[in-house]
Amino acid sequence: MLPLATAAGSGSNRAMDGPEPLVIGRRAFVGGALLAATPAVAAAAPRRDWAALGEAVRDEMRWAWSQYREHAWGKDEIRPVSGGASSFPLKGHHLGLSLIEAMDTLWVMALDAEFADALGWVKAQAAFDVDGEVSVFETSIRLVGGLLSAHHACGDPALLALARDLADRLLPAFATPTGMPYRYVNLRTGATRDPATNPAEVGTFLPEWGTLSRLTGDPKYHDAARRAALAPYARRSRLDLLGTRIDALTGEWLDGRATIGSYADSYYEYLWDSWDLLGDREMLVMYRTCTAAILRHQAVRQGGALWFADVDMTTGARLSSREDELAAFYAGLLAQGGNRAEGAAYARSWAAVQDRFGVLPEEWDFAAATPTQPGNALRPELADAAFTLWLGDRGPEWRELGARHFDAMRRWHKAPFGYTDLADVTTKRQADHCPGYWWSEQMKYYWLLFADAPRFDYGRNYLSTEGNVLLGFKRGVA
Repeated sequence: MLPLATAAGSGSNRAMDGPEPLVIGRRAFVGGALLAATPAVAAAAPRRDWAALGEAVRDEMRWAWSQYREHAWGKDEIRPVSGGASSFPLKGHHLGLSLIEAMDTLWVMALDAEFADALGWVKAQAAFDVDGEVSVFETSIRLVGGLLSAHHACGDPALLALARDLADRLLPAFATPTGMPYRYVNLRTGATRDPATNPAEVGTFLPEWGTLSRLTGDPKYHDAARRAALAPYARRSRLDLLGTRIDALTGEWLDGRATIGSYADSYYEYLWDSWDLLGDREMLVMYRTCTAAILRHQAVRQGGALWFADVDMTTGARLSSREDELAAFYAGLLAQGGNRAEGAAYARSWAAVQDRFGVLPEEWDFAAATPTQPGNALRPELADAAFTLWLGDRGPEWRELGARHFDAMRRWHKAPFGYTDLADVTTKRQADHCPGYWWSEQMKYYWLLFADAPRFDYGRNYLSTEGNVLLGFKRGVA
């Protein structure tokens, strides 16, 4: 059995030479305060009734769920403008993705009738013996993680059995000389495809799979995930930087661009998380080494704002000043890991872009101060960072940042049948797609940020990269 993370300082496996940040769970940390809200931000912020705003979040979740229930029940993703549906991660076959991703959010909001309805569908209809190919990474963080978090919420053994069945179907992808998984696997046959992968798709497994090993008593899930996470780090450059594409068969880098955004983002997140949730000391060393290199070689001050450039992993030469919105999460991760001032500064950089457009573009060129991809895929990363920063110091700046994110979502993303992404943040033209992560991520971040949720332990918790709660639910609370 693997140990579960406990309150900071309670286990000797956490001890290392030198000072440690005082940490209690993936999203919760106490001790030295983060930078306080600037007077200008504090003065400009409206006076909020946070309990009422929390209820508004729950009302929107209930309404969106009713639309999904009526128009796309059991389907992967609803099309909120047309009322149709799309499938993901399988093409042409639905696995109930949004339904599974929503379950722990419904539970922590005490939407118990809705949760029971979803649980009934999963127990009667969810099945993964399908002759079709899925992304190993996406299927793990969304479906394995979603089932585990729903199991954490209610304790139903059927959910754990489904999570284990699905992980077993993903395991053949890890049978490579390096331990890094192929990107795709057939759920029925185990056939694999595409060894040209990236750090995020290699190293974003250990918290979920370590939890699965702890719950089942079978170490194979933990061991496969850990071996995969070690492989890119072992191949880092002399600058301690990682690239964005790597061959899972040979271990050779295929692209030497170092970034904190897509293709790498959740790798760094899960180095920290594997320490935070599982007490893996080696992962903490890896996190600190990578973070120091990123701050040394990629941090850029532009007009007083902090950004992170893409650079050559070998030379450190700057390659691009474009950052994708996915990187906004890094503000919270920096603060969790002890770089509190940098985390706060980076969150403010993205907050300024949000204030300019109302909604963040998919990609921003910080040197040119212009969006280079003007759409928005209903992203949660800035809300994620705001929640994490708020847990660190309970500062009003971060709660207000999350509130502005929620206000903008209600204003521009709401469609006839749910919440949709935007084709262009400059015109606010809507597209027609609600990603599964919307149900698991920002709606949960908003609720936990505003509502003082009685079913959530704010002092000892863990949320995954997909927002799935694997530690911190309080059962037996109304």
